[in-house]
Amino acid sequence: MRIASLVTRITQQMRRDRRTLALFFLAPLLILTLMYFIFDTEASDLKIVVTGSNEAMVKALKQADFQVTAAEEFSQGKMIENDTDGWLQVENGKIKLTLLNDEPSRAKAVQMQLMQGLQGDGKNTPSIEKQYVYGDAKTKGFDTFSPMLVSFFVFFFVFLIAGIALLKERTSGTLERLLATPIKRYEIVAGYVIGYGIFALVQTLIVVLYAVNVLDIVLVGSIWLVLLTNILVALVALSLGTLLSSFATSEFQMVQFIPLVIVPQVFFTGIFPLDGMADWLQKIGKVMPLYYASDAMNGIMYKGFTFNEVLLDLLILLAFSVVFITINIISLKKYRAL
Repeated sequence: MRIASLVTRITQQMRRDRRTLALFFLAPLLILTLMYFIFDTEASDLKIVVTGSNEAMVKALKQADFQVTAAEEFSQGKMIENDTDGWLQVENGKIKLTLLNDEPSRAKAVQMQLMQGLQGDGKNTPSIEKQYVYGDAKTKGFDTFSPMLVSFFVFFFVFLIAGIALLKERTSGTLERLLATPIKRYEIVAGYVIGYGIFALVQTLIVVLYAVNVLDIVLVGSIWLVLLTNILVALVALSLGTLLSSFATSEFQMVQFIPLVIVPQVFFTGIFPLDGMADWLQKIGKVMPLYYASDAMNGIMYKGFTFNEVLLDLLILLAFSVVFITINIISLKKYRAL
């Protein structure tokens, strides 16, 4: 009887909590659907440019399923600009292969298909000199997305801790008491952002320095740019976490935002190739902060990008934080009209 009473009480609580019920039944379907479309996409064709070759070689490479372009002149700059997987140079009987290697799996696929294509005539495989635009022959897949993980963990923990902390301030009555004073809404938001931002900054420093110096995660660019990027990531997470905390009534409800806000962003950080996704999926990714954070981090740590090359990503992250902070200020109106 006591067990039945407890079951009845829990059932009634769940029925009254429509947000929890919706999350419980709909969130798995949303994430599963997103995963279906992401994993159902096909990888884009391997692109290779050939200079100094003959028609027979170009034909053989096309038969090996390459997207081949024959050109008189080419450069590494054009490789980066056109996102070309490989550049095959034929001069005086010697073959030189330059691999973009922005995704090591694609670089390996280029080499395998190239060997198959050049062996098509039954002759011995010619000797090929190799060089890499990014990384080297020892580069692993983890080297390309480990920088993204740094930003993800900064974003995740700042979002969760800041959101729950502000929620406690509100549920304990601290926020209401502040709103009863002459303090302005923007001053409250600025105070919380700066206050929690100090701890977010310390956390960012610890995570970045630990990843680079202890775990020896690849770092080609400037560590100062890495720190700047993650500070902006922490600011976005802080402002978003405090914003969403205003829609939660308990810590449990704050945690419920994770599968709706955090998990979908993971799919667009570059861990899964974006090029092969449908256009509408790529557009979804471009409205998520972690998309730009991961793009900047991968560019700085793996590709050695400079400040100007990641400036657009940084400005977009800053814009996200400004928008979230502005909405934060407006949302306080429901607690007090000033």
